[in-house]
Amino acid sequence: MPTYRARWLFPAAGPPVEGGSVTVEAGRIVGLNDGGGEDLGDVALVPGLVNAHCHLDLTGMAGLAAPSPDFTAWLRQVIAHRRARNPEQTAQDVLDGIAQSLRAGTTLLADVSGDGASAPLLAASPLDAVVFREVLGLTPERAAAAGRTMREWPDAVSPHAPYSCHVDLFRAAAATGRPVCTHLAETPEEMQMLATRSGPFVEFLRSLGVWHPEGVAESAAHVIALLDTSAPVLLAHGNYLTDEELPANFTVVYCPRTHAAFGHAPHPAARLLARGVRVALGTDGLASNPDLSILEEMRFLHRRAILPPKAILRLATVNGAKALGRVSGIAPGLRADVIAVPLGPGRDPWERLLSGDGPPTRV
Repeated sequence: MPTYRARWLFPAAGPPVEGGSVTVEAGRIVGLNDGGGEDLGDVALVPGLVNAHCHLDLTGMAGLAAPSPDFTAWLRQVIAHRRARNPEQTAQDVLDGIAQSLRAGTTLLADVSGDGASAPLLAASPLDAVVFREVLGLTPERAAAAGRTMREWPDAVSPHAPYSCHVDLFRAAAATGRPVCTHLAETPEEMQMLATRSGPFVEFLRSLGVWHPEGVAESAAHVIALLDTSAPVLLAHGNYLTDEELPANFTVVYCPRTHAAFGHAPHPAARLLARGVRVALGTDGLASNPDLSILEEMRFLHRRAILPPKAILRLATVNGAKALGRVSGIAPGLRADVIAVPLGPGRDPWERLLSGDGPPTRV
């Protein structure tokens, strides 16, 4: 039974332990702080990280579409990229995203996939994953076809966003009884369209020939009400959520560096956490983010002093896992999803955890 020892052990459910260790057998943790074992050096052992929102198929977009205040112009670039990729290229993009995620210490991932093609690739990888089948359809005809796709998909489902999905699609997603993810309250332009049926999104949708105002939800709160289900619901981004009531099975997935790249107003994560709302971390995709590293999202939050260190670790582990129906932590009986993170300078273990550089030294 191998034992791994580090300068600090962060079990997530309790305080850090100096000189802590983890003993593993058959992929499970069987002991803590038993002494001895392989000394991994000046690192912290933490639970494997959880990326609660990403688009692996966009891994090939790295550096091709800089985020800008003109969100619909950026969307056009994403659409054009997806249409230009053949299945073999998309599969390679997914595989590259899986490899990058593993190197960065992610052991559980939520992928939003337009055709579900990432599912077998993820199933064959060391990653634990939930694949959300993404659908679009604002006109009644498109919505009906998308609803059939969701009903036939065996895993989690994702009506894309209120600007691209008829209200019936949100009802249909809830009716599947499976986990649901949707992009919500991502931009001011989206909120304007919901409130007034005007703004850049209307022009964007008209240019695509899919504008159907009768199918658009009335507000973010309306979308939340439409997703009335006991299954887990993930709201990707949530940048402009205000006082909407969120049921206990809802999680807001905050993508910090994507949020900053688009120049959004400060994210409501701290306010949501104070209200008891579960918040997790995601990376989005490489159309908006430099990499797929949740560790770098954590370090970004720490450098900007956006959230306290204990909260940051919880968002990246326990909260993300719970949002996806999993358990995260370092404790006997749990899966041995553990990573070794290089420590930064200083004496405080929390400061050292989040001020280091580079990827994990072991996953």
